[in-house]
Amino acid sequence: MTQKVAVLGTGKIGEALLSGMIRAGWSPDDLLVTARRPERAEELRTRYGVEAVSNAEAAKAADTLILAAKPQDMGALLDELAPHVAADRLVISAAAGIPTAFFEERLTEGLAVVRVMPNTPVLVDEGMSVISAGSHATEAHLVRTEDIFKPVGKTLRVPEKHQDAATALSGSGPAYFYYLVEAMTDAGILLGLPRAQAHDLIVQSAIGAAVMLRDSGEHPVKLREAVTSPAGTTISAIRELENHGVRAALIAALEAARDRSRELASGNG
Repeated sequence: MTQKVAVLGTGKIGEALLSGMIRAGWSPDDLLVTARRPERAEELRTRYGVEAVSNAEAAKAADTLILAAKPQDMGALLDELAPHVAADRLVISAAAGIPTAFFEERLTEGLAVVRVMPNTPVLVDEGMSVISAGSHATEAHLVRTEDIFKPVGKTLRVPEKHQDAATALSGSGPAYFYYLVEAMTDAGILLGLPRAQAHDLIVQSAIGAAVMLRDSGEHPVKLREAVTSPAGTTISAIRELENHGVRAALIAALEAARDRSRELASGNG
């Protein structure tokens, strides 16, 4: 039987999922979208050939509802959906920091809910989407969720208690790399390189290092040691990173991100 999927709150992440599903073979006839602004709904309809409907219509018609609205808007959205969501539906939340219990308490009793923490590289099909099952979600619900998110990157299942840690590592993770690239670009300029050249050198080095980490199967320590010659330039740089406590700062930063995710999940926004 054909499954109908609705993306509610189709912003950048929602559109990335929509595009990925179509490229993976989903028929536009089986996809619904909702958007706050009529012009945005029309844009999605024209671009992808999908039907744009109201949130209530989507809840009535779709077998799977992907809630991609902002966390601060989720309570109002659930109030709107609650009268229309049948118990045999699957609700997938892509909202940061909101536990599955939040949805289970506000929607139909026994409803299957799956929580997903994607990151922004889903926009270029290189995302990391961390998936956790709610109280009533089955293996089939998790597989269906993976089928939706795999076209835009990798997926990983974790118990929901680990979602805050996953948010700190991969949800916020791209920002740490952008921050590092920004700092290294400034260093390149200080060393005398034009900004554009410094940027190109760093970005390609980052891409190459990431591919080696992904494809070689080697531990990052071994890959680093392959670059680190005795009394060479690399070990001199790493000594300074250690002297300035960069490793400890990264650990503290991720702990802070995890703690903030816990605060958001508890409603302390």
